[in-house]
Amino acid sequence: MAKSANINIRIDPDVKSRSEALFANFGITVTDAVNMFLHQSLMVGGLPFELKQPRYNAVTEAAMQEARDIMSGKIQTKSYSSFSELLEDLEDA
Repeated sequence: MAKSANINIRIDPDVKSRSEALFANFGITVTDAVNMFLHQSLMVGGLPFELKQPRYNAVTEAAMQEARDIMSGKIQTKSYSSFSELLEDLEDA
């Protein structure tokens, strides 16, 4: 089958260059890798890998939940009108 369709994508330049270097180790181009990905997706009827949410340790999970609670207003936090005011409060503590 002739290759006649183009796909244009925007990608971080660092990711592109690192991917090119990786795939060159296998003797293929990024275009070859994308074609392989698309063919495999068609063969399995979806993404050819399992999607998972990242899991963090308990301390990180707790910190992220605390940040969500602060942003949603569930936890009230102290606010300062200036950096100097913050420093004064820290010195008093």
